[in-house]
Amino acid sequence: MEVLTTLPATAGYDVVVIGAGGAGMSAALFAAMDGARVLLVEHTQYVGGTTAWSAGTTWVPGTHHAAKVNPADTLQAARTYLDAAIGNHAAPAMRQAFLDHGAAAVKRLEAQSDLQYRPYPKHPDYISDLPGSTLNGRALEPLPFDGRLLGDLFGLIRPPIPEFTVLGGMMVDRTDINHLLGMTGSWASFQHSVRIILRHAADRLRYPRGTRLVMGNALIARLLYSLSKRPNVTLALNTSLEQLGDADGPVHSVVLRQNGKLCTVQVKGGVVLASGGFNRNAAERQKRLPGGNEAWCPGAPGHTGVALELARQHGAHFATGGKSDAFWAPVSLRKRADGSTAVFPHFVMDRAKPGFITVNQAGKRFVNESTSYHLFGLAMQEAHKTSPSVPAYLVCDAEALRKYGVGMVRPGGKGLAPFLADGYLTEGATLEELAAKLGVDAQGLVASVQQINRYAETGVDPDFGRGVTAYQQNIGDATAGHKNPNLGPIATAPFYAVKLYPGDIGASTGLATDTQAQVLGDDDQPIGGLYAVGNDMHSIMGGVYTAPGITIGPGLVFGCIAAQHAVARARS
Repeated sequence: MEVLTTLPATAGYDVVVIGAGGAGMSAALFAAMDGARVLLVEHTQYVGGTTAWSAGTTWVPGTHHAAKVNPADTLQAARTYLDAAIGNHAAPAMRQAFLDHGAAAVKRLEAQSDLQYRPYPKHPDYISDLPGSTLNGRALEPLPFDGRLLGDLFGLIRPPIPEFTVLGGMMVDRTDINHLLGMTGSWASFQHSVRIILRHAADRLRYPRGTRLVMGNALIARLLYSLSKRPNVTLALNTSLEQLGDADGPVHSVVLRQNGKLCTVQVKGGVVLASGGFNRNAAERQKRLPGGNEAWCPGAPGHTGVALELARQHGAHFATGGKSDAFWAPVSLRKRADGSTAVFPHFVMDRAKPGFITVNQAGKRFVNESTSYHLFGLAMQEAHKTSPSVPAYLVCDAEALRKYGVGMVRPGGKGLAPFLADGYLTEGATLEELAAKLGVDAQGLVASVQQINRYAETGVDPDFGRGVTAYQQNIGDATAGHKNPNLGPIATAPFYAVKLYPGDIGASTGLATDTQAQVLGDDDQPIGGLYAVGNDMHSIMGGVYTAPGITIGPGLVFGCIAAQHAVARARS
């Protein structure tokens, strides 16, 4: 792989991919494996996009990994589940294409590249009470990767969110976290913890951060490492898309800008748009996400929507019918020392655990705290229409904070002073004092806590059904000894709270495409040589968050489909 720092005035490639996130890198790798000359273009200084900041979970049913943990699962069951969850919010033919090609795409990548997966032992589909859902087998996790293998390319990977690392840049996944929390009670956990800590200590003598990469960073590193071995791949960073072909007809060229200079690139096979969607585009946010402050978005900075606008100038259009224009999660905010703002998504580590409750300004619950983060974010916005619920308040007692942490506050109950000092964390000796500091109705908060404590005794939440599905129970704590793994008393003073906001974690609405990932024009016919994958493509889930990794999985699979079609077009 060649990394271009200065583009020539003119160039030619078989396939050009716009955007070096998970979907774009996958498309580039598949095209390269088919022998195409590939140019991979990235607007920012890093590869990885939001995928690099994610858990890296890749949802693809029917792979050879599924049989290791769930041999009874079938593609028909997956289709039943998706049909029940999505309905007509997205075209059934698109999800069928995903199911038809998914297993083969994963198998080929693992056979011909350094991307390697393992199945989660238990990672339920998010709407686990629907027919066809499963507890495991469909969600794949990238294996950890030794970043030292990348050499000088290691610095090209988008660094993880600092608040998701420990000990000054050591990445940890859920397995690592469980071992670190249990290292004093288990010899296996102690060995695991010591091993990764010593590795990190050695890394810091030579690198600015740990080189043991996990989750999304591991996925991106494995894709980059695979691309680096391909002499037919060129990577151009800090490069923007300025023009997409001529005004009408098939796309045969693009105009790029790097370091202030323009380059016209002739394209034989096709241009694959994988720029990450519209989440950093002010005009589209105003239109599609009213009330959703961009400051609450935890996505990577490169999702400007420029590629989408250029595609629409070429006759493309956004698809319609999605249940939501974006995917959501509750997030908390904190100013860093350098003046930037940390946006922390509350996925699984706190809100669904025993001893937590979420209330609005009236001190009342409005959501099932153990529902999926997407539904949680939607519920915040819906509740806010009738009663101030943005921000909402994630409340816990001292015992829950010690055991699970809350947001950016780590488990253990120590080191709270800086979080209290800057207002990220609020503390009250009593619930009434906590309510006064938050500006929340004290009577409402006290009543809500008393109510949840009664529910913890019975194990039943009659108001919102907390802890009734396999997904909800999986992100609770079955070891806590309560009747319901998601319910526990809030009784040990002092009491704490963190403010939550609805953050859009990725676009759902995107360009209309066919089952070959070809972008459709106003006449719903393919625009020759133009493809869209990842969040530039309209989500096959139709704005429904069905399972973990439902952006990365389809991004990989349709990256494969688009690449194969574009390469065949180049050869014809």
